Formats: sequence, structure tokens, C-alpha cells
Amino acid sequence: MASAERPLTGTTVLVFAGLGPVPYAAMLLADLGSTVTILDRVRPMPASMPADVDPRRRGQRSIAIDLRTESGAQVAERLVAATDVVIEGMRPGAAELLGFGPDRCRTLNPGLVYVRMTGWGQEGPYARMAGHDINYVGLTGALLAMGAPGTPPPVPLNLLGDYAGGSMFAVVGVLAALVERQRSGRGQVVDAAIVDGVTSLCTATIGMRHAGLWHGRGQNAFDGSRPWYRVYATADGGFVAVGAIEPRFYRALLTGLGLDPDEWPRETADQCSRLGARLEAEFKAQPREHWTTIFNGTDACVTPVLSFEEAAQHPQALARQTFVDNCGQEEPTAAPRFSRTPAQAAGRPARIGGDTDAVLAELGFGSEDVARLHTEGTVR
Repeated sequence: MASAERPLTGTTVLVFAGLGPVPYAAMLLADLGSTVTILDRVRPMPASMPADVDPRRRGQRSIAIDLRTESGAQVAERLVAATDVVIEGMRPGAAELLGFGPDRCRTLNPGLVYVRMTGWGQEGPYARMAGHDINYVGLTGALLAMGAPGTPPPVPLNLLGDYAGGSMFAVVGVLAALVERQRSGRGQVVDAAIVDGVTSLCTATIGMRHAGLWHGRGQNAFDGSRPWYRVYATADGGFVAVGAIEPRFYRALLTGLGLDPDEWPRETADQCSRLGARLEAEFKAQPREHWTTIFNGTDACVTPVLSFEEAAQHPQALARQTFVDNCGQEEPTAAPRFSRTPAQAAGRPARIGGDTDAVLAELGFGSEDVARLHTEGTVR
């Protein structure tokens, strides 16, 4: 029977509100059961979506403080002293200017795990430069490896840099530091840089390059240059994804297309060119759903390319309940899954300052103190 607790129940996290990978990392920790408090600004910065509908703020709470005031800094000091993890995503040195860099925070709380999330890292000639996902990915070699030769590399959304190279590695750092703290009793600083994370994700590709198995763009197993690992257009304007790498999967692909595998070898460049043209013509002759039906349940590794709306209604997603209704909004469920202490995607997005009074009360502020802080404009 599943426990009512989640994997990180009892862990407290304080997040200095930010953009990019910071909110997603906070969401992951909240889904895992951490009590996440967002330290929002009294006058918030423009954001990509309103805070009260941002699913990355689900299951969290918000206190809005003006850190530039003495009383606001005192409130934040109490928060830091009472938390297990602090996450900030400012440029190097900015947290120190606010008075809440890692050295200062760890004097308040020696067991604190302090996470610094940036694009470039804490040092180096680019450290203080502005940047976004596409810039960070571009510096790692990963971006140039994508796309067809002779064309600009495609924009990989902000999944590869911000969330895979940034948020995920930051959360791994949090978990590892918390485990280490159980042995040493001491906190530490986690430097989570997107360029480091994306470069780590490229380890296998870089290893293939050293082994002479990875060449220029458009000449490799996973960059679309192979006809059996590519996306094809269908008659109705849809697409199918083909990943028939292994010989037996390749034979299943050709069989599903009505082609004789013995007549379509793929060893040479000329054979690949001829094969690619034939596969393109075959897939283009029928709508996407035709091919979905043909290859459903086979090992040909052919699947439809879905929209977000279609993905939520696909039988595989429905069977695993990959999407959940959270306060009337369809959202991806928590991941990964646990047998005994399941994570949970639940709770409305934290409204900026919506929990200020409750958090202040937890910190020991009386009603008169809370009223004074509001009157002074220190909190909202």
C-alpha cells in the first residue's frame, strides 16, 4: 500500500524567484513532497506567463518581500535559517549584493544546501554575460550537431538547455547534497550551470567522435541522415517518426511498407540515398493514421508525431495517466514514479504573496509585526 508521504516529505526549500530553469526545478522538488516557498519580489519582474496560472508553481507557496529594506532582509534571514535548500538563479555576484550569497546564508544555516543556477557557471569569461537557452546550447557543440547540412541548426525549444541541462542537473545536485549531509551534517554549494549539464548530456556523442564514429552534421546515426532514423511527412500533412535501427526492426519497417527487405540493403551511401527517396514516397502516399494502424503493435519503431493536445489523449498516456487534472487544468503528472511514496502533481500555482502572512506566522511574527511589515511595504 502506498504511503501518504512523498519521497521528500519533511524537506524545506526556499526559492529566490527567477526565470528559466529555476521554476521547473522548484516544481520537481514540490512534486516530490518538499515544502517549497517562493521568495517573490514585492514588484515582480515580467514573466513568460502569469504566476497564478503557471503550472511550474503548483503545490508551492509564495511570500513577497522587499529585500532592499532592513526589515525585509531580516525576514529572509529567518527563512534561510529554517530551510534545508536555497535555490537562486541570478548572475554571479547578484545574490551577494542582496546580502544572501552562499557564504552569508551558510553562516545562518551551516547545514544549508545552496544551489546556484546559471547558464554559464560562476566563473569564466562569459560568467556575467546575459544569455538564454539557445546561447548556452550553442556553446556546447550540441546545437551545431542538429539539423540538415547547409541549413541553420533548428531551435530545440528550451527543453535541452533550461530544463534538461539546467533544472534536472540542479535537482540531482540537491538530492546528492542532501544524502551527503546525512553523513557529514554539513551543507554545501551546488554550482548548476546549463553549459555543464548540456555538455554532460553529450557524453556519448563526444565518445563516439573520439572513437571515429561521429562525423560532420548529416553523417551520423542519430541526426536524421539515416533513412531508418528520420521523420517523414504523410499525405495529410502529418508526420511519423521512424527509428528502425536494428536489423530486425528494419525488416519490420520494410515489411509494413510492403517492401522486400532483401531488395533494400542499406550498407552504402548510394543504397541509403535510394532507400530514403523510396521511404519518403511511401509515407507521403498515405495519411498519418494509416501508418499508425499499420505499425501499431509491431517492432518497426514507427510512431505518429503528435501535437500536445493529441499526446494527452493517446492510449499510452491514458493507460499511464501521464496527464492529470490539477485544479481544473490538465497538466503532466509527477515523474518519476515510486512504488511506496508516490510523487504528486497537485495544488494551485502559488499566487505572488498569497502565503505571506501564513509564512510570517510560521517564522514567529505576531499580528502586529505582520501589520507593520505590510504598512511599511516590506511585504505584500
